[in-house]
Amino acid sequence: MAEPTLRAEQPGDGDAIAAVTAAAFGKQLEARMVGAIRASDRFVPELSLVAELDGRIIGHVILSYVDLVGEPVTTRVLELGPMSVAPEHQRRGIGSALIREALHRAEARGDPVVLVLGHPWYYPRFGFRPASQLGIAAPDPELPDEVFMALPLQSYDPGLRGRVVLPPAFAAT
Repeated sequence: MAEPTLRAEQPGDGDAIAAVTAAAFGKQLEARMVGAIRASDRFVPELSLVAELDGRIIGHVILSYVDLVGEPVTTRVLELGPMSVAPEHQRRGIGSALIREALHRAEARGDPVVLVLGHPWYYPRFGFRPASQLGIAAPDPELPDEVFMALPLQSYDPGLRGRVVLPPAFAAT
């Protein structure tokens, strides 16, 4: 099988991104959330990446801004997700490749940290650890510590602490 090409999303990719997201999650909720993020002021176009194979989008990852409310300032930091791969292409390393490329691009931009709400058996392989270890509190205090994770990047400052507040796009249903 040929290797997919990873690239930043382009105008006109929206329908294919929504389709692969809905197929990967088996429902429309995450696809609507991705659409809402893409339409918001928290969207970072160069950090919305697709995996393309034979002219077809088969995977997608998005990093977008959330607020880290600390004392005395609020800082915009990146949150990863949703990430999706078409069911027939899963378990082939495509999602991992998308995540690694997105993290590489975030690092190159000078972003200090990337957050993720996800499976504790999956994201630590990329260096993520519980965000609480960095003094970053989840947006919902009921979330188990091990599912809200952070990856400090090269420009990370240990003084970057606080509670994450998600923008309205993350509540799109």
